[in-house]
Amino acid sequence: MKTFIYMVRHGDSPKNAGNERTRGLTDKGMSDANRTTELLDGEGIEVFVSSPYQRAILTIQELSRRSGKEIIVFENLKERIFSTDDHRMPDKDLFPMLKKSFSDPDFALPGAESNNGCQSRAVAVLKELLTAFRGRKIAIGTHGAVMTLMMGYFDSQYDYHFLMQTSKPDVYKMEFNGEELVRVERLWNIQ
Repeated sequence: MKTFIYMVRHGDSPKNAGNERTRGLTDKGMSDANRTTELLDGEGIEVFVSSPYQRAILTIQELSRRSGKEIIVFENLKERIFSTDDHRMPDKDLFPMLKKSFSDPDFALPGAESNNGCQSRAVAVLKELLTAFRGRKIAIGTHGAVMTLMMGYFDSQYDYHFLMQTSKPDVYKMEFNGEELVRVERLWNIQ
């Protein structure tokens, strides 16, 4: 029985506004969330889950509303914790740290989380979803690093280089047979 997971990476969010949990979407991010809704509206998605972070929820909120379904929030789907500070890490610090993290999955800044730690907590949720909603279509409001780590658990081609070529937003349709990843299709078309 096939189960489909739609990884929906959030749209553009303000880089300096709010903390990681409350940072929403920019005007472009909201416009792209509307495009995401139109893209996925005919897919027949039945279950909506998300990271607790506002930008991830907002990206799938209209799609879930149209479907008449609530978004189920899972704390363990939050983005990887990059530092002890609850604000966005500047790109000049983030990108080298990410590169190192993918070559050394146990690397983490003091008080932060490693790729292995993030992957472990997020994949546990993903496996729970694959069991609880077997044979259904599930959209996950997510983030770049945690999405890549979840996908990379099932197929090693989803790595640092993959992460760096993704966009905000981005959408990947993953087909599973039980817990076996059968196929991945990128649905988002950058315009």
